[in-house]
Amino acid sequence: MTMTQSPQSRQRAAYDYLLQRWRTSVDAPTEQRWRYLEAAHVVGQNRLGLHWRAHWQMLRFARQLGDAPEARGQWARLGLTLVGHLVRRLPQGNIGRASVPALRPMVPSVAVRACITEAMQATQPPGTPGAPEMSQIDL
Repeated sequence: MTMTQSPQSRQRAAYDYLLQRWRTSVDAPTEQRWRYLEAAHVVGQNRLGLHWRAHWQMLRFARQLGDAPEARGQWARLGLTLVGHLVRRLPQGNIGRASVPALRPMVPSVAVRACITEAMQATQPPGTPGAPEMSQIDL
């Protein structure tokens, strides 16, 4: 029997997986940890709660690292998140970092896409044939 999962449930599962990988990767290089947060941002960007939470985690991480420019950028993005959702202006694929323009659509890097693919595969329901595609989460 094949279990089906709604796109929103799959999106949430992949998002939660990515944040869990970020939390448990404390010994990984800083840039790898950022990739998990960037991937979570891309996955959750079209849902206000997930989007806001991604920026909140980015802010916390920037502060933990003592990265003042990134932290300031995340404060600004926390404010812009609600506005972006209200006016429906969310740049697809944007990784959410302070080092990239907040309103620029992007194609995520190979490393970020690999994190997303890992999350989609790890959260794929048992019995579901084939590897999930990024498009299945409505980026």
